[in-house]
Amino acid sequence: MKPDVTVAAVVERDGRFLVVQERAARRVVLNQPAGHLEEGESLLQAVVRETLEETGYPFVPEAVTGLYLWRGPGERTFLRVAFAGTVGDRVNGAPLDRAIIRTAWVTQEHLRGREAELRSPMVLRCIEDYLRGVRYPLELLNHLLPVPSPGPDSQDP
Repeated sequence: MKPDVTVAAVVERDGRFLVVQERAARRVVLNQPAGHLEEGESLLQAVVRETLEETGYPFVPEAVTGLYLWRGPGERTFLRVAFAGTVGDRVNGAPLDRAIIRTAWVTQEHLRGREAELRSPMVLRCIEDYLRGVRYPLELLNHLLPVPSPGPDSQDP
């Protein structure tokens, strides 16, 4: 079992949470702004990038709300790192990922009433943990990634 590493943004504004409606595995589902960690990026870089790509909002991570290990359909396993944070103003003209149908601000109750449409059980669990006040400092994460080699125009310090 080699898990797919994903990140998710939990963003609350006035009791509503930012979600995306997207196409995934031939279904239309609801999810937090979320996606896969890409080669060479940190978890923080990944959640900022994914949130912007899926919603057009710049995301500022403030805390880790949890680590979630889930085995989905087809025996695929996911390790999700969820972040609580805020978003700035939507970037005008920001292109959204092809799979995104729309973004919305919805209540926890709305999502509970549509559990069959959630991309995974992690969606509601992340919000429940957030509402319970679960917060870990961003310093919990340690990124021991290789430093990219300097380009030909850069100077060594």
